[in-house]
Amino acid sequence: MDFSSFNFSKELTEGLDSMGFEKATPIQEMAIPIIQQHKDLIGCAQTGTGKTAAFLLPVIDRIFRNHTGDINTIIIVPTRELALQIDQAMQGFAYFLNIHSIPIYGGRDGISWEQEKRALTEGADVVIATPGRFISHLNMGYVKVHNVQHLILDEADRMLDMGFYEDLMKIVKYLPEKRQTLMFSATMAPKIRELAQKILNNPERIDIAIAKPAAGVAQSAYLVYDTQKPELIKSILKSKDYQSVLVFTSRKISIRDIVKEIKKVTPDVMGISSDLEQDEREEVLRNFRNRKTRVLVATDVLSRGIDVENIELVVNYDVPGDAADYVHRVGRTARAETKGEAITFINQYDVEKFMDIEKLIENVINKIPLPAPMSSGPDYKITSEKPFKKKFGSGGGGKPHFKKSGNSNHPHRGRPKPQGK
Repeated sequence: MDFSSFNFSKELTEGLDSMGFEKATPIQEMAIPIIQQHKDLIGCAQTGTGKTAAFLLPVIDRIFRNHTGDINTIIIVPTRELALQIDQAMQGFAYFLNIHSIPIYGGRDGISWEQEKRALTEGADVVIATPGRFISHLNMGYVKVHNVQHLILDEADRMLDMGFYEDLMKIVKYLPEKRQTLMFSATMAPKIRELAQKILNNPERIDIAIAKPAAGVAQSAYLVYDTQKPELIKSILKSKDYQSVLVFTSRKISIRDIVKEIKKVTPDVMGISSDLEQDEREEVLRNFRNRKTRVLVATDVLSRGIDVENIELVVNYDVPGDAADYVHRVGRTARAETKGEAITFINQYDVEKFMDIEKLIENVINKIPLPAPMSSGPDYKITSEKPFKKKFGSGGGGKPHFKKSGNSNHPHRGRPKPQGK
């Protein structure tokens, strides 16, 4: 089905043509007609299937045809990266339509707050916000939500995993009961069904390739001890002239060490985590998107919130703790029917987690022997051993890091505990 079949306005159709949009993806083909009928919808679709356009296009078309000047649509997302990604897509789709959007998220200065306040009081057409920041504005009493027509929850499962259930319910209480609500999630867990029952009205449901990596991803894995991982990542990067590589680690405390090792084979590497200021994070992403940075090392905060075209390789330096996160990490490559690679490093303590991943995606991933002259890694079997907790790295293969006690002048006293992702 091509986009002319949706009977969008002439202006939107011409804009899509200029952007090279021709054939609709399955999620777009199924979701857009339902949204155009103003029905509530819950859609299950993995990253890279085109779901952002699936909910933005019919909403943009309706705003263009019935422009009121008030806030029309509120899109709630789990991370600032996803808010910026959707806002960028929004700007592209609505370029010729005089429709305005604003991303609202925390971690910025007072000037940004005032800009957000002005948009929320004067009436941006589409608001794309993280839950906490939006509630902060709602609590001030000046947000004009009385004419909101659409509420969209993107990556709803991720928001629930991050503990935003109460925030979502609070936001819903501020909005008109008569509205269209759209919810998109990668999985249909019980908590998602519970949320849907509370805030959606007799919704239609769409399931598109739930929890399965895209067909264009060539997946493989290495069985490797943690002490071997630095040598392995360097070997992989030297084996092929990759121009765009995304490396995921489960611990942000490991990012600096991984970047240091990769710099031994290429200077074009940067790390990104929540420790950076927002302006710094945006600059890092911009450099990666523009190919000024060849390799980006990140935590799971980016597994759903980064939209960069033509990422050739995704490396899971650590096996993710949740099987669904594997799908989202791998979903950063082979987007929109392109090809890509995904390589996972499995240490002896992560075998069981990786078996859970294979069970979820219903596929046994090929285990590749370590390249010469590296010695063999662990066996692919579940171990009863418990990994040591180390200051750096991801468990195992090193000395235990003991917490010191003593008086307040002791050099180890008050040392911050290592943080997770």
